[in-house]
Amino acid sequence: MAEMRERARVMVSALSIALVLAVPLAGLDAASQERAASPGPAAAAPAPVPAAAPTPLPSDAEIERFLKQAKILKTKGTKKGVTDSTQATMTDGTITHDAHIQTIDEYKREFRSTLGVELDFRDSWTYNVAGYKLDRLIGLNMVPVSVPGHYRSNRAAITWWVDDVMMDEGDRTKKSIEPPDKPMWSRQFTMMKLFDELIANTDRNLGNILYTKDWRLWAIDHTRAFRKHTTLKNPASVTRCDRVVFEKLKLLDRATLKKELGDYLDDGHIKGILARRDLIVKKIESMGPAGLFDR
Repeated sequence: MAEMRERARVMVSALSIALVLAVPLAGLDAASQERAASPGPAAAAPAPVPAAAPTPLPSDAEIERFLKQAKILKTKGTKKGVTDSTQATMTDGTITHDAHIQTIDEYKREFRSTLGVELDFRDSWTYNVAGYKLDRLIGLNMVPVSVPGHYRSNRAAITWWVDDVMMDEGDRTKKSIEPPDKPMWSRQFTMMKLFDELIANTDRNLGNILYTKDWRLWAIDHTRAFRKHTTLKNPASVTRCDRVVFEKLKLLDRATLKKELGDYLDDGHIKGILARRDLIVKKIESMGPAGLFDR
């Protein structure tokens, strides 16, 4: 008899516990009960940063003239980079604007880095000017205007300081910021990678990919580009090409490159550009219509 009473007591206790657990949901309507019983929503993805209206730029010719004629008012070191470059505030009496000045011109028979060993290494301001000029030859318009000049008795590249910079690629990646127009952003990134293959750029780090507030991509700092390789460093980077750029790529020839870039590149550089251009064109053509897009 005592055993039966103990079993009855346990059953009553279990029933009481079940009723207590049911009470919080009992007073809710069906929809509320469903929400209460369901797990909470996953953390929302970061919202895309909207694009602002673009800041009008002077023409390339106007910027070149300013960079060649303006006087330096003040200077300071830049926060990023390893080439001891300088940010200078300049004025021509009418316009006041900043410029990026690089005087580095370093050659090493053998250069060791985390990427391995590079023979005949050169880190030179001349490649900034060559990068700008080649960018305009193919209609890319992604590299800031850069002209040859002098700074403290040294020859230098003087480059237009990009206005309205919102972030660099390092910041964007670290903060998981999404562009508001992903297809547009993807096309820009695709063209930057193709350009880097064309110029054999060995130093496209996250800090020299800039985004202005309208989400325009600017590719800066090409002092370690223009290697003399006749092959592509990473053929997989060539995936598609802007149609206008593609047609201008095909028109490049030795005479044009010699005329426009001969003050900054030698025959070996030009030979490398044309060889890599041929490989890029061949790959894009092998893709058929899918290899081209219109910006």
